[in-house]
Amino acid sequence: MGLPLTWFFIVFSYLFIFSAATELAPALFMFGDSLVDVGNNNHLKLSLVKADFPHNGVDFPGKKPTGRFCNGKNAADFLDYWILRVYLTLMNDDHPTAISLAGHLVADRFLESKRATDFECKLKISEKLGLPSAPPYLSLISKPNHTNASFVAGVSFASGGAGIFDGRDGILKQSLTFKKQVSYYAAVHEGLVQELGSAGAQEHLSKSIFAFVIGSNDILGYHGSDSKTRNKTTPQQFVDSMVATLKEELKWVIIGTFLKTMYNLGARKFAMVGIGAVGCCPSQRKKSSTGECNEEANDLSVKYNEHLKSLLQELKTELKGMSYSYFDTYTVLLNLIQKPDSYGFREVKAACCGLGDLNADVPCLPIATYCSNRKDHVFWDLYHPTEAAASILVQNLVDGTEEYTFPMNVRQLAAAAA
Repeated sequence: MGLPLTWFFIVFSYLFIFSAATELAPALFMFGDSLVDVGNNNHLKLSLVKADFPHNGVDFPGKKPTGRFCNGKNAADFLDYWILRVYLTLMNDDHPTAISLAGHLVADRFLESKRATDFECKLKISEKLGLPSAPPYLSLISKPNHTNASFVAGVSFASGGAGIFDGRDGILKQSLTFKKQVSYYAAVHEGLVQELGSAGAQEHLSKSIFAFVIGSNDILGYHGSDSKTRNKTTPQQFVDSMVATLKEELKWVIIGTFLKTMYNLGARKFAMVGIGAVGCCPSQRKKSSTGECNEEANDLSVKYNEHLKSLLQELKTELKGMSYSYFDTYTVLLNLIQKPDSYGFREVKAACCGLGDLNADVPCLPIATYCSNRKDHVFWDLYHPTEAAASILVQNLVDGTEEYTFPMNVRQLAAAAA
């Protein structure tokens, strides 16, 4: 028996939504830290900063740890699903199951909940089709036939433990430093030129999204109990130094001073994610006898974010063709913490996974315990949000109003003329 007429209307409407997605970005290149690491650190033999063990990944498809510091999908997955995966695969006429599966899933979602969003439906379909996020760079180059790897659909360089400053982890190779991530992108650019030609690569990259989630580790490191930097510099001097370093690294990506002259590395559209209220994560709250946020750390985050916004405006005037979206992670995360009921959360202080006070004395190791109600928690472990919180953050990044995104959101950035 066929689908009711209303189901056909729903399917037709949803396929129209997918058709509109063909104008979005063809690739996502992700730079950052553990908030968006999708497995690069798994390939660093000496790294102590890994999440390739339980209970990480308990809600990820397959229920296995993947290197994400999360119970399930992290922010990189949500952003990548929105920007690219549905665009590439569901709009592919050679994919015979896409239309049928889309119809059934859309009908199912609408029957389950009239409040199902376009974002949720796309994500659900992506999961059913088994579509991966942009792969970790090190996973591609570690394969025997890595010389044949294609980066046309994008790639992630993000690495747990990375910061704007190289830091002490460079000695033990605990993470890919921001500078190393950018140097890897230079190599990817060379490969794209060989694959697409110089003009083709430039056109492709000019439409792609370059996302940056970096800086939290620098703030947390500065506020560490044994921080030598804190004894030598004031908070303002530290923030000024962070921004100056970030500026040089951004110009490296945009202008290509590492290898070539201005704009040869192709990046034009930047999604810049500000630092969140790091003083409110469980690792910082546990330092207070009352479990309150570390306002010194939060204040440093605010200072840095203000500098970052000024830097982006400055670069915009200097570099013809550059466009960007700045996301106010700080305010959105505070909203989740201060108004949890509005977002479906109940626990905003304690980590879901860990041991001790606020589950923050021991990290999310196999010996730790984890909560059964992950969707009720804002934080998964000492530092990282749950899948539920990450989803809300990315929805605001993509479709947020001017209250949270400046001067445009990522959907508008993707649609902007290259």
